[in-house]
Amino acid sequence: MTPPGALERSYKRGSERGPSRSGHVTAGSARRMLAPMHDARPDSALMAAWQQGDEAAFDTLYTRHKGPVYRYLLRSVTPAVAAELAQEIWLNLIKARARYVPRAKFTTYLYRLARNRLIDHVRQTNRRPRLVANADDEQFDPVDVRASSQAELADAKDLGDAIRVALTALPDEQREAFLLREEAGMSLAEIADVTGVGRETAKSRLRYATAKLREELGPWLERYRD
Repeated sequence: MTPPGALERSYKRGSERGPSRSGHVTAGSARRMLAPMHDARPDSALMAAWQQGDEAAFDTLYTRHKGPVYRYLLRSVTPAVAAELAQEIWLNLIKARARYVPRAKFTTYLYRLARNRLIDHVRQTNRRPRLVANADDEQFDPVDVRASSQAELADAKDLGDAIRVALTALPDEQREAFLLREEAGMSLAEIADVTGVGRETAKSRLRYATAKLREELGPWLERYRD
């Protein structure tokens, strides 16, 4: 039986490689190409500083959250589309700079932007969200969200591939809850807030997603037990 926490630790291992392309925001001085020095201020303080004209604060926010936001998108669309959507999301944040009011955590606001842009993309293209078999392969073939199978899991090259395949088998709402927890580090209350459902609904979605992934990834998880 897979021990508690093994799935979450294995997911992080499988995601450590990260994307090959991140999609940089290039709107004027709002995005600097050089990475900013470490800034330990919380997101709320960085947003307040940025609103007061501290451009380095935005650099820190961008550096801190660009990877998780990109990966959140990448689990549902192709790498090229994820990069494009990520850039649009950060540009939307820039446009909202003056009117931003901290009614919730910054990450809740940011992932609402990400979720809404992803939903708009799905509606505009009339396609369901998709996942890629190998996020580092420029010549990937998208895998349909319902096409996960034991055969595909058996063919997975590594844990990252196995996780991506297993995620395709989840219902959209369950996959989203799992990604918001693992990529954004959100609490149940925050997941509920972002997705517009009650806390118990968010809890149920996350529970079913975790149980299904443990079932699908059992052999892989055993290999990565601490």
